[in-house]
Amino acid sequence: MSEQPGQGGGTAVATETKTKTKRPALYKVLLHNDDFTTMEFVVFILQTIFHKNPIDAHAIMMAVHKAGVGVAGVYPYEIAEAKVNKVIDLAQANEFPLRCSIEEE
Repeated sequence: MSEQPGQGGGTAVATETKTKTKRPALYKVLLHNDDFTTMEFVVFILQTIFHKNPIDAHAIMMAVHKAGVGVAGVYPYEIAEAKVNKVIDLAQANEFPLRCSIEEE
């Protein structure tokens, strides 16, 4: 009996390696309280830039007001950085000193 090519008598083991994708690090976007930025403007920022509903926006604004700082959202670095820049630009355009920063989660 002759063996046909590719049909040897040995055994082969197929191995498959799975690559696990690492999730990007997340960053908190923080709003800082000051004595000049109005509560209404902070709510406006939270609704327009961070897409919060009115109830959540008001709750975050009150947290900023009472604690001095509040988390507007958590995002990958590039998105967090872009949102901070939007907040600063909009605050400056409206002559408010609202501070916004990024902190690793």
